Order: sequence, then C-alpha cells, then structure tokens
Amino acid sequence: MHNADISLESITKVEGHASLDLRIRDGKVEHVHYQIQEAKRFYTQAIEGKPLVAIPALLSRICGTCSNAHQICAIEACEAAIGLKPSEQTMLLRHLTMYGLNIRDHALHLYLFALPDIYGKDNFLAFDENNEEEHQHLHDAFAIKAAGNYLAQIIAGRSVHATYPAIGGFTHFPGQVEVDEAIKKLNEVRPAALRCIETFSRAPFHLDRQTNYMALVPAGNYWFIDGDIVTSQGERYNEKRFRELLEHVVLPYSTASAYTQDDGETYMVGALARLNVAKDTLHNETKKSLGATLDIFPSTDIFHNNLAQAIEILHSLDHAVELLQTKKIIPEPPVKPEMKEGEGIGVVEAPRGTLYHKIHVGQDGIVKHGEVIVPTGQNQVNIEKDIIVLVNRLLSEGAEQEKIEHEIEKLIRAYDPCMSCATHFLKVNWDKV
Repeated sequence: MHNADISLESITKVEGHASLDLRIRDGKVEHVHYQIQEAKRFYTQAIEGKPLVAIPALLSRICGTCSNAHQICAIEACEAAIGLKPSEQTMLLRHLTMYGLNIRDHALHLYLFALPDIYGKDNFLAFDENNEEEHQHLHDAFAIKAAGNYLAQIIAGRSVHATYPAIGGFTHFPGQVEVDEAIKKLNEVRPAALRCIETFSRAPFHLDRQTNYMALVPAGNYWFIDGDIVTSQGERYNEKRFRELLEHVVLPYSTASAYTQDDGETYMVGALARLNVAKDTLHNETKKSLGATLDIFPSTDIFHNNLAQAIEILHSLDHAVELLQTKKIIPEPPVKPEMKEGEGIGVVEAPRGTLYHKIHVGQDGIVKHGEVIVPTGQNQVNIEKDIIVLVNRLLSEGAEQEKIEHEIEKLIRAYDPCMSCATHFLKVNWDKV
C-alpha cells in the first residue's frame, strides 16, 4: 500500500451515481476525486420561459426522495418574487409536510443504508428474523417510514412529489379522522425512534476532523423552514444572504457544482450541522427523552451525522404530534398570486442540508432565470477532506485494501449523499504501482 491507485467505479447504497479516484504515493494520500456522475439535467435552464405557477412541480423533479423539500423551497422562492405572504395555517401545513419528509427519509437512510454496517451485514434484508434485535429493527424501519409517509400523504397529498402544496397555500386539507389517525401512528412509532437513537449512539465508527458547519435556524424552534443562517463560528445571517456566504468551486471531474465558504474554508450541511448549531431548540419532549445523549453535540465526528438524523426523527414525531393536537386545520382558499417582476429566494433545510432556490420572474409571470444549490454539492469538498484523513490513518495502521475500501464506503454513507438508490455499493479496481 506504499503506492496505489484506487478507483471506486460505482458508489451505490446511496442516492444516485458517483465514483471515486484516490492516489497513494509514499504511503500518503496524494489526491482524492469524489466524482458525482449524475448527467447534467439543466434544471435552471429548463425553468426559463416557464410560467411561475408551474415552477414548484417542475423543480420537485430534481429529486425523488427529497422532492417535497424542493417543492416547498421553490414555492417560497416564487412567493418571495411576487411579494405573496402565505397564511399562518399554510406555514403550519408546510412544516408538517417537512416533518413527514424527514421522518420517512431519515428512516430510509438509517435503516436501509447505514444500519447494515453496524451489524456487519451486506444489506438490510440480510437481517435475521429469528434474531430478536435484528427482527425489531426490520419492523421498526417500516413502521417509522409508514408513519412519515402517512403524515405527508394527508397533509401534502403524497410522500413524494406532493400534489396539495401550491403557491399561496394548499389545495386540499385533512379531516379530523385523518388527523387523529396520524397522531396515533406517530405516537406508536416513538419507541422505535428511541431504539434507533440508542443503536446509532453506540455505533463503533468514528472520524473526527475539525470543519465548519452551517444551517438554517429558526428563532426558538427546530424546524426546517424559515430562520437565519447560523454557522459554527457563531455568525448569523439573514437567509437571503446565503448565496453571498458561498464560493463556487469547479471540480472538473464532477458534474455537480461544489462550494466552500466565501473565505475558502470547507463546511458541512445536514443533520450534524443542524444539531451542532441548534440542539437547544429541539422539542422539549425530545430533549427530556434524550438526556445526556445531547451532550455529544456539538460534535466533529462525521459518523454522528447518522445519530443526528435519528434524533431528528424523534423531534419531528414530537413536534408534529403537538401541532396536530393543538392546531385546528380548516379549509381555506390559496392566496391568489398577482404577477409582477421580482426576484425571490427560498431556503429550507432538506434532509441532507441547506437547500437554496432563487427565481427571477417577469411582470408577465414568466420566469427569466433561476439558481439551485443542493446540499450534496455543498458537501463534496468536505467529503474529500474527510477521506484523506481516514485513508491516511488507515495506512498508518497498516490496513489491508479490503479494510480501506469498506471504511471509505461507510464514510460516504455517513454523509447520506443524495443520489438514487441501488443494491450493492462499490466495485474497486486497484492498480498497484
């Protein structure tokens, strides 16, 4: 392993298509190229010339699993562009939509992608139904996902590519029977969420590296819409300034745009970033149940991103139940958009981190141009830095190639990068020099 070239040709068990090239010279990592290989789909060009009212549904197609986050973010940007202010109930329903998304999406990643590593399994379906602990995980996974799906379905119409959210409001509203059923389902899976947190709190993997963290933090609440951009350095900025804080970085080997902070420093977005800068705003019931577990944060261990996701499931359950129990949802017509020229910005916390949409619309209601910045693009450079630290540590320990391959896999999975799902992880070709 003194000199070697590693090519990870197809990263799977994450969302989409990516590969990685790594060069080792004189026992040290010389470079890492984390290559996102999704074909360019030119969404920012595709929205030009389209009517504003069509933009949320169009931009939701950027991603399947995170589609509702893109839709809510696009709606926020479109409303800001024309100066439309949504009602209090509309904001409540958007918060609930995001809670349903995060419950379902975090459960998908944690159980189906990350948990097999803890148990030394190739995949989630290899868990043993005859083993009590593994049997429990199998049922917890689908119960939590089902609860998140149900919440999204009654509030937003579907758990992916929602049909009810629109510019100015919602087009359909749940009845009390559906609300009561959602409360019941969310409460029933709370013990499963606690088991998930306990499992990931004792995960045996660790990689500490000092980096910066950034997230959208509302005042006094831990939810995924509205607020200010807060950094781990203690800085706070209006969300409309988010783009100013970033420096676009061209990675010629990746089809995704990459970013650093405007001072050139790398940073991370996602659940770990959110817990690091906003853990005190978690729901009171969540904090009461977790106790000393929250003392882990702020953390510089990338594998605590998975623990943070598990904690966010519990928070989303607790706050969604409170909102459903204390807020009466009544039918109300959407606010009718009145077209005028303007530029609007939407910023939300998608499951994998801060998501940014910008829309410039003309007086005729036709979009002139836009911009989209997604979480995984922001995390690209940070992933490469972590891989360098990880592989150098493994080389110093005399690790064999199989061990290095598997540890790189686990590290990439810890970030939960958003590319589409597949069944097996990596095929690695080693050309030793």
